[in-house]
Parts: sequence; structure tokens; C-alpha cells
Amino acid sequence: MSTEVMEACKKEHEDKSLKVRQNSEAEQTRAGKVFVPRADIYETQEQLLILSDMPGVKEDGIDITLEQNILTIYGRVEQPQLEGYTLAYSEYGVGDFRRVFALSNEIDRDGIQATIKNGVLKLVLPKSKRAMPKKITVSVE
Repeated sequence: MSTEVMEACKKEHEDKSLKVRQNSEAEQTRAGKVFVPRADIYETQEQLLILSDMPGVKEDGIDITLEQNILTIYGRVEQPQLEGYTLAYSEYGVGDFRRVFALSNEIDRDGIQATIKNGVLKLVLPKSKRAMPKKITVSVE
């Protein structure tokens, strides 16, 4: 894995527990907590794979944007409402999810794919052709 990706991940997650984002770069338009979801990053010669836990997020509640080299993931979770009841006490924190990744130029921006299943977001980030290893043949003169 590239050193810059590793350093960015280490810096963002020095505390390995799921954290509530106290200060954000942008103002939130929805009231409530915004969590930084945990993510695992895997790498092959052809691509990066990011798996991120976003419990409660459905397909229509996720926004993924890529602007310049900044990949932003935002997942909305709807507060559960039980008809005829009002919440008297809660120990379970419900909130949205937001995570930002800085991508290198090695990623093929047009080939990025995303799927979500059972609260796990799967991002496939293929590497560009120029980032792939190339075998150079030697000929005899």
C-alpha cells in the first residue's frame, strides 16, 4: 500500500474506537451525531478495496463524491420511530457517517465502484494503467 495512504489512515485513526466527529470542515444540514466509520483497506497490483462499516445506512442514504483527489463518503441513517411511543431513555447512539480519503493520481477515477450490503460499504478503486507494474523485455543488438 502506498505510504501516503497508510500515513493518512494512521493519522485519522490514532484512536481505534468509533469516534464522533466533534468539528467538521463543513456545516451539517441535519441535526444529530456524525460518526467516522471504521475502514479496512486492502491492496492488490490492480486495485484498492475499502470496506467500511456503516450500520443502518441503506442504498438510497449514501452519497459518495470525488472532487479533485478527495473521496468523500456520507451515509444517512434515519432515526427509528415507533408509532405511539416517545423515546424516554436511549443508550444506543444513532447518527450519520462521514469519512474522507485523499487519493493519489494512481487511481482510475472513472473505474471506481461502490456497493453496500448489510451495513458494509465496499469501494473498489482500480489503479490506473500507468500505475501498474510493467515488464520490460530486453532484446539483443
